[in-house]
Amino acid sequence: MTSPAGLPPTGGGDSGEQQRLKLLAVTACPTGIAHTYMAAEKLSQAAERLGVDIKVETQGSIGAENVLTDNDVRTADGVIIAADKDVDLSRFAGKRVVTVGVAEGIHHPERLIEQVRTAPVHGGGGGGTSTSSPANSGGGGGKERSIGYKALMNGVSYMIPFVVVGGLLIAISLSLGGHTDPSGGLVIPKDSFWMDVNNIGVIGFQLMVPILSGYIAYAIGDRPALVPGMVGGWIANTGSLYDSEAGAGFIGAIVTGFLAGYLVLWIKKVEVPKFVRPIMPIIVIPIVATTALGLFFIYVIGKPISWVFEHLTDWLGGMTGTSAVLLGAILGLMIAFDMGGPVNKTAFLFGAGLIATGNQEVMGMCAAAIPVMPLGQGLATLIRKRLYTEQERETGLASLFMGLFGISEGAIPFAAARPAQVIPANMLGGAVAGALAGLAGVEDAVPHGGPIVAVLGAVSGVPMFFVAVVIGTVVTALTTVALVDVSERKRRGQPMVDGLAPQPELALAGVGVGVGAGSDGLGAGGGTATAHAPAQRTSSAPASTGASDDEVLSGYLTAQTVKVRLDSGDKDAAIREMAGLLAATGKVTDIEELVAAALRREEQGTTGLGEEIAVPHAKTDAVTAPVVGFARSAEGVEWGSLDGTKAKLVFMISVPEAAAGDEHLRILALLSRKLMDTGFRERLMTAPDEAAVLDVLREIR
Repeated sequence: MTSPAGLPPTGGGDSGEQQRLKLLAVTACPTGIAHTYMAAEKLSQAAERLGVDIKVETQGSIGAENVLTDNDVRTADGVIIAADKDVDLSRFAGKRVVTVGVAEGIHHPERLIEQVRTAPVHGGGGGGTSTSSPANSGGGGGKERSIGYKALMNGVSYMIPFVVVGGLLIAISLSLGGHTDPSGGLVIPKDSFWMDVNNIGVIGFQLMVPILSGYIAYAIGDRPALVPGMVGGWIANTGSLYDSEAGAGFIGAIVTGFLAGYLVLWIKKVEVPKFVRPIMPIIVIPIVATTALGLFFIYVIGKPISWVFEHLTDWLGGMTGTSAVLLGAILGLMIAFDMGGPVNKTAFLFGAGLIATGNQEVMGMCAAAIPVMPLGQGLATLIRKRLYTEQERETGLASLFMGLFGISEGAIPFAAARPAQVIPANMLGGAVAGALAGLAGVEDAVPHGGPIVAVLGAVSGVPMFFVAVVIGTVVTALTTVALVDVSERKRRGQPMVDGLAPQPELALAGVGVGVGAGSDGLGAGGGTATAHAPAQRTSSAPASTGASDDEVLSGYLTAQTVKVRLDSGDKDAAIREMAGLLAATGKVTDIEELVAAALRREEQGTTGLGEEIAVPHAKTDAVTAPVVGFARSAEGVEWGSLDGTKAKLVFMISVPEAAAGDEHLRILALLSRKLMDTGFRERLMTAPDEAAVLDVLREIR
């Protein structure tokens, strides 16, 4: 006898009556909001129709909600993972697990519930969703190819705080406590308060590379890979362990991260006696993998690295009599390649070493190239904001600040996330800056770079120094924007994530990934409860809003912003009409800019969510406070929705650029949950007037 869902029954009472099946699910996306909750609602609705109990944990950009407890897992009959990001599977050991993309949870929820019956039982080895590749993954092609990218983004997302904190503390200590010294460069008195601040920043930078390596390994091999990944990253960054003056930097960390992750996966496959299995993940695997990886790097990889860079230094030494422009371009390329890594340090140490011989021009070339990468990447986030997530733009501001103080590592998060676009752009800008400094004969008397050394009087030829830096920065920024834009255009043919633009998954975020906006306490509260008890769902409105029962979306949607009939027949005109609707509140200062911001958002990818719904949105200072509008279209507006339906229910959201936090994400979460209710949508479509529409919209909680 099988259950209504086609799964084996979980047991019965003395009367032989079959118990309801109990399933768990996790829905998650790397950047967006809407699809996370749409998938949760669709799974809950399908389970209710099939007579199955289900509890869904949502992992949206606002954070995890309705988290599955140990008791939930213990009593569950199966698990559905509908996610486009890594989800820890170790807690589901011994359960049947179906792993698919989030779109499958929206479009085929009944099929997923049926598939749990034949899904493989997850072993006890843990691991994230990226390490599994079930035949029914349903996430589209390229899932295996995305494993490496997800692992890299995981490492970058954990690394970013260390880069920002370390870099800013070093920059602040140099600016407020440093001074030039011909023998020691830009120095801070040893016993001063600012030296303590500097030391704290240096620790952040020292941890940056092992963190990157460790969390790349963690995303691949789960917890047993964390220690070998971090230790391997530390070894890669410590050149003295393998006779190199410059360690392998963040590029070496990426290598050790992947080596550690896949080494752990390989060790997990080794058959061991039962009595050894409990200690494998906490003792045996970390010790074996850490030792093997460390020795491999020191004796196999490290020695060639040392040899290469010793000969590279000798080669550079033989070029001092050649064209200063050519030498400057080569040094700029090297400085920009790995931002504090071995190639960068080889060029830097070459320039610093020649200062003592009286040749300060080579250091001048290096000093002009050093700030170009962080300044260029920061500038890129300002001139083409739509290509970057909010978290990336915030990192860009920190990168600009670090660039002013000659901290090239400020660009590492961008290079690690998009190496194919960022590193070539960095190198081109660095080469231009170095060549211009060489052509102008710029000199630097201290082994440091960036505008700070010019301000403190260590540079001769200051005007041309700044010309070189500015031109190199602009070249880097424009090249980055062009390459990223081309990359994004190629990706637009792929499915949207959460109905939002296909944002770059940094996690500069990453966060999550993806890297998108992270949680700041404004997150929706409740998630999805079991399908047969929807009344148990927690209210999504945060207590801090003070919204009354009569308010809709914290008062952002009012009678002024509701229209029963949308007159426009195409998307652009509909957005303009909606903007006019929002302007009736007096919260719109510039309708044209609001329309332009919404259309720029549409250029990144459709906001048509399917199910005859569209949610255009804009984050712009053309509005003074959050405002939401709603209109209906009887015929429907072609919005480019993934399911091909025309938009008949249109919500427009606009929040101020400044101090908006994650309010737009909270609004999207509230809407996307409720809009998955077929009855709610029908009531919206049939409400006779604005007052009736508002009554229906008050159901949003």
